[in-house]
Amino acid sequence: MKITWIGQGGLLIECEGLTIMVDPYLSESVPKKRNMPIETKLFDVSPDVIVCTHNHLDHTDPETLAHYFKRDKKINVLCPKGALDEICKMGYVNHNYVRFNRHTEYTIQNVLFKAVKAEHSDIHPIGFILSAEGKNIYITGDTLYNTEIFGDIDVPVDVMFICVNGEGNNMNMADAARFADKIGAKKVIPVHWGMFDHIDPNDFADLCENVKIPRLYEVMEL
Repeated sequence: MKITWIGQGGLLIECEGLTIMVDPYLSESVPKKRNMPIETKLFDVSPDVIVCTHNHLDHTDPETLAHYFKRDKKINVLCPKGALDEICKMGYVNHNYVRFNRHTEYTIQNVLFKAVKAEHSDIHPIGFILSAEGKNIYITGDTLYNTEIFGDIDVPVDVMFICVNGEGNNMNMADAARFADKIGAKKVIPVHWGMFDHIDPNDFADLCENVKIPRLYEVMEL
């Protein structure tokens, strides 16, 4: 399994012959100064699956998504209600749109996607667990520490991608460290930092065990 952090909460995942994009934000749509360069080579990616975890521009960005939706290739698009409603307004009718709300499970080839609770300022946010190649990857999405989430995590987590920026109704590093300890993931990768702030992710590594700091646009073999 190969996973590349593409900035903010965005990931590019390659597993089981599928190319999966999560929350791709590759534009200047958000009215804040972008601190990370846009890797235009990502526009050449041909995703089989796109997951958007909630309806905020840095996670569900019509400008970014149009690069992929305008092609003839049919894409499986997994989103909770708010994000899916926004995406459907774009008018691309040739894709498979899946309402991926909490507790929903959806299998594509040998990859199982399971939506879990997130607590955020959008009223329909999700995290999700991706199970493939004998591993369970938990992507928290944007969320605060909420004890109801733990009841949704019903498999051992090999790798967790966790938000740590502490603003906009996301966990700060202290809460993210407590959250990671509760989940007990074998590897913890902090995301959602550096795009609009100057957070040092090494501060999170001082609070939490088993942390791996991702490098922007570099492939991680998991």
